[in-house]
Amino acid sequence: MADGFNILDPFRSVDLDIADRADGIKHWAISHRAAIDPLKRVLDGLITWIEATLQAVPPLVMLALLVLIAWQAAGRRTALLVGGCLLVLGFLTPDAWSLAMTTLAIVIASVIVCVLIGLPLGILAGKSDRFEAALRPVLDTMQTIPAFVYLVPVVMLMGIGNVSGVIVTIIFALPPIVRLTSLGIRGVNASVVEAARAFGATPRQILTKVELPLAAPTILAGLNQTIMLSLSMVVIASMISVKGLGNEVLRAMGRLDASKAIVGGLGIVILAIVLDRITQGLGRSTRERGHHHWWESGPVGAVLHLVRQRGHHEQDQKQTTGKTIHETA
Repeated sequence: MADGFNILDPFRSVDLDIADRADGIKHWAISHRAAIDPLKRVLDGLITWIEATLQAVPPLVMLALLVLIAWQAAGRRTALLVGGCLLVLGFLTPDAWSLAMTTLAIVIASVIVCVLIGLPLGILAGKSDRFEAALRPVLDTMQTIPAFVYLVPVVMLMGIGNVSGVIVTIIFALPPIVRLTSLGIRGVNASVVEAARAFGATPRQILTKVELPLAAPTILAGLNQTIMLSLSMVVIASMISVKGLGNEVLRAMGRLDASKAIVGGLGIVILAIVLDRITQGLGRSTRERGHHHWWESGPVGAVLHLVRQRGHHEQDQKQTTGKTIHETA
């Protein structure tokens, strides 16, 4: 405590040495980096594999695959929109497609980990009021702390690079999928669950065959929000040497290069539109699909229709041939 304590201004007179203690935490984190190395290697391997896969596919083939996925998930109009957006993205600059695939690899890796962590947490929160009450302040804190604050402790533990960017993105983008999974589980009609239990369904069967399918639209809405937050973190994470479109925006800001900043920002916006439309299509209910299953529409439905037509045609030919042989005999 400093001399001359003033009751009306105690903040200048009292020093809790928080800064020095935080510095001690920093030294502890640096000295214990080796304990985090296994996790770092796993995440680095996942990111590298996803990026290598995306970069290995020729751009036009990847564009066609994304258009087919959009058609299957959300219909022809969305597929045309996705195709147009990806064509614009490819023609922004010669390197735009490669940078976009790097950014997409970071987002996919982050979303995979978010789903692996967030889905079980959301299910537990939906089943247990106590767990949900304990988890709520943690999620509130994760959502209210500014994104820049996450950078310092992650860099102290992990260093800079794509792995640190994925960790920061996971922390930032995890809450929506946890909250909306819990909301979806809690929103399932209790009478449906009771009916399944009355017919002898086990708790696992009730979860996998009743609750999760009925909560799927809400869970997919959470997935959509997680993907959007992951993309919004791309530019911030580029401050710790995360590659991709966000790094282009950061470099352009440092050089006051408006053209590069616009190109990088536009690329991120286009990726956001593509992923948003696809995930929104995945969240459509059976009623919105015209009471059809997902495999009865889109390219899969078209292929199945052609296979059925071919089968009927061959069957008609066999019947005609058999009738002709019978008449000849």
